[in-house]
This record gives sequence, structure tokens and C-alpha cells, in this order.
Amino acid sequence: MCACVVLVVGMVAAINLAVPLLAASALHPSASALVWIVDTYVIFFACLVIPGGAAGDRFGRKGVLLTGLVLFAAGALLSATAPDVVVLLAGRALTGIGAAAVLPNTLAVLLHAVPAERKGATIATWASMTGIGGVAGNVGGGAIMSGGSWRWLFAAAVPLALGLAALTGRIAPVSSRHDRRLDPLGALLFVGASVALLIGIVQGPEAGWGSTIVVAGFAGSAVLFTAWTFVELKTEHPLLDPRLFRVAGLRSACLGMTTVFFGMFALFYVNASFLQYGKGFGVLETGLGIIPLTVPLILGGRYAGQVARRIGLDATLALAFTSVGGGLLGLSTSDTQTPYVTYAAWLVVTGIGVTLALPTLSGVIAGSLPPSQTGVGTGLQATTREFGSALGVAVIGTVLTARFTAELPPDVHAHTVAQALTSAPDRTHDVVTAFVAGTGSGLRVIGVAVLVLGGLVVLQSLLSRRAHHPATAGRG
Repeated sequence: MCACVVLVVGMVAAINLAVPLLAASALHPSASALVWIVDTYVIFFACLVIPGGAAGDRFGRKGVLLTGLVLFAAGALLSATAPDVVVLLAGRALTGIGAAAVLPNTLAVLLHAVPAERKGATIATWASMTGIGGVAGNVGGGAIMSGGSWRWLFAAAVPLALGLAALTGRIAPVSSRHDRRLDPLGALLFVGASVALLIGIVQGPEAGWGSTIVVAGFAGSAVLFTAWTFVELKTEHPLLDPRLFRVAGLRSACLGMTTVFFGMFALFYVNASFLQYGKGFGVLETGLGIIPLTVPLILGGRYAGQVARRIGLDATLALAFTSVGGGLLGLSTSDTQTPYVTYAAWLVVTGIGVTLALPTLSGVIAGSLPPSQTGVGTGLQATTREFGSALGVAVIGTVLTARFTAELPPDVHAHTVAQALTSAPDRTHDVVTAFVAGTGSGLRVIGVAVLVLGGLVVLQSLLSRRAHHPATAGRG
């Protein structure tokens, strides 16, 4: 089950390493298409992970898990053989649907398989796999693609998924089913609203912010999110009950989780291209280059709870968001002359913030819901993580493209580095300089956004605590 988690989470991280290879490939994707290639998987994963858990309850966790692994393999195979961007996007969507069926049901199978006294340790081990999945995706993806083709990343995922399906079929126990009604309309509206929002963000630099497609994207997203809220309030068994967000602690923790992954995956998106274009790293070196970010996660995760108990929840969150936002702002100052050691130091600062934030926010989400809604809390955490990841990639991709095209010499017209280098091979220095400027602008925007949103999370948490415990609020 842990290997299944590493596979589906690792794919979120690994695809970012493929961006430079995809940009230079025979598919000739535009800048917005590159963002969609990354985000299509993530957005389907985010929006369908709660329905994936509900389907497991209704039809059997093992069966839905096996179906998810087969869909994941089929989507990866379609992506690996895609003759054009449209087919690649279809493969990415299918892979994301499979991942959404896999992730929640791995935990459900585990909890059914272990005795009650081991469930706490089992949940902690399962949760740690999301961090390990990010490392495995970067290092493993870099090793796979060091041969020079982005297609190998997807091709390698096919036997892995099918092998895990065979092991799951042989080893995993069958758990009882529950008569839990599904909410297909709610799921459809949530996916549609999220995709419409990303259309508005991603297409802005190329189509123009006042263009029909961008305005329609934002307007459609607002209408669909409103319709989703109305439907969920009226449905007897909603996909995600909007009334849950009346709980201030849950609301702020979900915003915090979204914000952390917004910053982290925005960094993942530009990190690979920056190290390859700006620093001249190979794809394997690039995969290894992100490891300083993960060192605090691996070594310090167990101490986050001790920090929160010592200095208080609000101070821990303030320190976490300051570290993430400050680390991103520090990374935004990097250029082609910046030593990698300096770059790595800012990655560690960012990683410290993530290490403090994730278990603290997870604890708040879990503690805000009754034990009978543990599954909802798990699904909510997965949804906010992946949704924040998709938004981070979309926003930094948009800022990067706008600044990159503005910084290019007047006689070079392109939206990606690969396009610029193809049209003006003798202007490599100017193209790379423009890209580094775009990366810096993107990271500054993301860093400031993390600081502002993190400040709102801490303020809301503090106000909520004072409202419930006015005498002890100052002591956390």
C-alpha cells in the first residue's frame, strides 16, 4: 500500500523534471500546454480523491484500488505513446482518475488489515509516504529520463502500476462494503469549476487577460462553484459538505494546507527548468538537486509536534509560513552565477517551513472533525494538497511566461525557452537571462502570496482560539 502511495504521489513531482524535455520535443507544446500537461493529472487527482474513497466504501476498497492501478497504467501507457498534446492530456487525465481511486483506498485497506493497537503507527507511516513519494519522484524520474526522453517516465510507470496491482490482488484483504451513496453531480461540478479556474489563470499570458476564453474561464468557475455549493447543501449525502467550513479551525487549516502546497509545487515546477537551463544541470542532477528541500521533512518531521507543544500552535504556524515564504523569496534572488550551495540553503529554509506546517495543519484538520468523519478529513487533506499544487503550477507558469516574453530581445518571439532557442540559437545567453528573470518574478509572487495567506491563516487561528478560550489564547 505504501508503494502505491509513492507511485501516485511521485508522479506529481516527477513530471516537473520532464518540462524542459517536453518543451524541446516534437510535440512543440506552448507555454500554457506545458502547464496543462503538469496540472491535468493533479486537478483530476485533487477533485476525485474524495469520490474515490466513497466508491471504495460502496463497491469495495480492494476492487476500487485495483481498478485505479489499472487506470493509472492505462493512462501512463497512453501518455507514453501520445502522438500529440491532446492525446497526452487525455492520458494525464486518465492517470489522475486512477490515482484518485488509489490514494484513499490504500489507507482504507491498511486500516482494515492491521489490529487496533497498530492503527496509529500505520497512519503515520502511510502519511510519511507522501513526502517520500516526492523524493522518489524527483530522484527516480531524473534517473529514468537521464536517457533523454520524457516518454520513458510514463513507460516506466506502466509495469510498476501493473506489478503493484498483481501484488495487491494477491495480498490485500477484502473489506466489507458500506451502503454509501455517491455524488456524481457534485464531483462533476467540482472538476468543471476547478478546470475553468485554471483555464482563466493559464491562458491569460497567451490569449490576453481580457480575451473571451479567459473571462469565460473565470466566470464559468464562479458559476460552477456556486452551483456545486448549492447542490452539496441540498444533497442528502454530499461529496463534501460546505457546512464543514463553518468551523473556523478547519477552514483556516485547509487554507493553510492549500497555501503550503501552492508554494511547494510552484517551486517544483520552475526548479527543474532553472537548474537545467540556468545552472546547466543534467536531468539526473536536477532530480537530486531538490533533495535539500526534503532533508528537513525526513529528519525533522517527528519533532514538529514537540515544537508546537513548546511554543504554541499559532507561533508554530507563523514560523512555518515565514520559513516557506522567506525561502521562496530567497530562491527568487538566484541567477546563473549563484552557487548551488546558496540555492540549496534556501531550499532547506523552505523545507523547514513545510516540515513544521504539514503535521500541524493535519492535526488541526483531524481534530476539527468527529471520529466518525475521519475519512472525510483524510480526503479533505488530499484535496487541499493537490488543489494547492495545481494552483501553484498554474500561477507561477503564468507569471513566468509573462515576464519571460517581456524580457526577450525584440527580435525573438517565443513563449518557452525551447521555442526561443530554436528560433534564435545564437542568442542562448539572452534567452536564459530572460528565463531566469521570469523564474525570479514567479518565485517572488508565490513567496509574497504564501506570506500573506499564511498571515491570514495564523490570524484566523488566533481569533478562533481567543473566541473559544479567551483566558488561555495568549498561551497557545
